[in-house]
Amino acid sequence: LCCCEYVDRRGERNHLAACCCDCDDLDEGCERWLTCKSLPPGALERIADTVADRVRVPWFSGAVKVNLSLVPPLILLPVLLHVAALHFLLGLVVLTSLPVVVLWYYYLTHRRKERTLFFLSLGLFSLGYMYYVFLQEVVPRGLVGYSQVVALTCGLILMLAALSRAKKDPGYLPIPASDKKSLLGQGLPNKSVRGSSNGLHGITTSGAISGRAVNGEGKGYSRMSAEELEGVKKDWCTKCQLVRPARAGHCRLCGRCVRRLDHHCVWINSCVGEQNHQAFILALSFFMLTSVYGITLTLHTICRDRTPFVALFYCPGAYSDYSSALSFTCVWYCAIVTAGMGYILLIQLLNISYNVTEREARLALRDNTGRRLLGGLVIDTGQYNRGFLCNWGHFLSLGSSPPQHSAEDIV
Repeated sequence: LCCCEYVDRRGERNHLAACCCDCDDLDEGCERWLTCKSLPPGALERIADTVADRVRVPWFSGAVKVNLSLVPPLILLPVLLHVAALHFLLGLVVLTSLPVVVLWYYYLTHRRKERTLFFLSLGLFSLGYMYYVFLQEVVPRGLVGYSQVVALTCGLILMLAALSRAKKDPGYLPIPASDKKSLLGQGLPNKSVRGSSNGLHGITTSGAISGRAVNGEGKGYSRMSAEELEGVKKDWCTKCQLVRPARAGHCRLCGRCVRRLDHHCVWINSCVGEQNHQAFILALSFFMLTSVYGITLTLHTICRDRTPFVALFYCPGAYSDYSSALSFTCVWYCAIVTAGMGYILLIQLLNISYNVTEREARLALRDNTGRRLLGGLVIDTGQYNRGFLCNWGHFLSLGSSPPQHSAEDIV
């Protein structure tokens, strides 16, 4: 392939110069629109898939597909912030509508069970653009020292490093090499499967059950008692075809089972589990410290002789010039994002203190088996709670040693 060629979603060789040609679905849609006829079912989805497949940029080994979810933050965020800096009322409208649009898009993708890079690109580009505005509009005023810029930069670098670690393997359980066939051939007669709403399925068997470790690592055989069989009913995942260890869960967005699954975070486009939960908390903590520090430095610059909290709500000279207005608008944007991330961090810290994951809290609410504490901020299941210090000691030891394969891993 040359730099402008690619293999499309149909497996055919195509060229960037032909990106607007040979689209039967688009031609049919335009023809029906001109003749006032309704579109056939699924036509819009097929047109959107074709357009998304043809948005590419030239590259050495062939044109590379551009994920369309990366584009809106790169274009809309600077435009909307600059529009908001033109007038106070425009700023009020923009800063009010932005969270609504983001929540709507989150609800849309969550309902369709889709993975998207929109939130990750929005977060990373927001960090980069806020840092750029800080260097271009705030630092030249001369009220921010060199050491303060270095401190803010170090905080940003540490946060990105923690974020990079959080993006790695959250603790995926290995998929069986032979998948379903290996399980069906390992002494599971008269099997009947019943489904449940959370992707867990039970297995009822007659007679003795023996088998191999479904993750391909264990080779011993184990006969299961009635109590162990009950555990298999609870922890068997038909999607991944394996028996999960305690506290593991299946992520419907990633399509994998994760050890000690907490939740799927759209901001990192990955699950938060046993191997990356600590890095996730570090990333949130560094973000909070860096963001609050940057907001404080900016407000001290554009609203002198006022405390940061007062200046955030009352800064008479904020719209005296465009530079101050843009800085003040970015401060409010950062404050909104920081408040949201602060709430997420608070819930995480409370869950760690009670040794409960977000998934376990959600299941406890559904089954009405947990206690609401601190005004409903945390759900205590009581199953793994061993006290504040023991709970934090357990969290800090996550991922320190390779996972051990218990009897529940062997069927």
